[in-house]
Amino acid sequence: MTAAELLHADFATLSDLIRAHAAERPNKIAIVDERSSITFRELDRLMDRVAAALQRDGTVAGQAVAIVSHPSIEQAAIFLGALRAGSVAAPIAPSATPAQVGAMIADSGAALVFLDAANAEALAGEPLAATPIRFDTDFARWLASDDTKPARVEILPQHGFNIIYSSGTTGTPKGIVQSHAMRWQHLSRNAAAGFGDG
Repeated sequence: MTAAELLHADFATLSDLIRAHAAERPNKIAIVDERSSITFRELDRLMDRVAAALQRDGTVAGQAVAIVSHPSIEQAAIFLGALRAGSVAAPIAPSATPAQVGAMIADSGAALVFLDAANAEALAGEPLAATPIRFDTDFARWLASDDTKPARVEILPQHGFNIIYSSGTTGTPKGIVQSHAMRWQHLSRNAAAGFGDG
């Protein structure tokens, strides 16, 4: 299906949509951060490498993948690659205290946590329940080799897309699991309203 057709479907995934964009507009810029940019073709391949590496390391469908990072291409690649692997992305706010971050990582059930340099240093004294992988020193070595394809995972509407931590009324962060169906509705409604270019 084309990207436009996907956006009119009752359900598809963000991973499907990025794959369609990579086929239709491979050289169009997909993500820009403070240092560089990445095309849809490059992003699609990077997502495959992330998903394959997660599967290689034993991350199973439905398991969280924690991310503590300021916005970057690497952060986006982990989030999106986790979705392609059938995992649940768990972005954790860097503004939380180290103890809170550690507690959220443990609560998510993630076996791996991806960190930018600043957050790795901030958490240096904090015991973590997940294996840390730093974007600045570990990420390139951790990735699966170029052109590696992950095992295909069937993603159903009710499966978890991401975990958002909210302090609610108690001050203790609680994980809220949002489904693929919910996120797909956001995408398709925004497309119908004319946001983006399809």
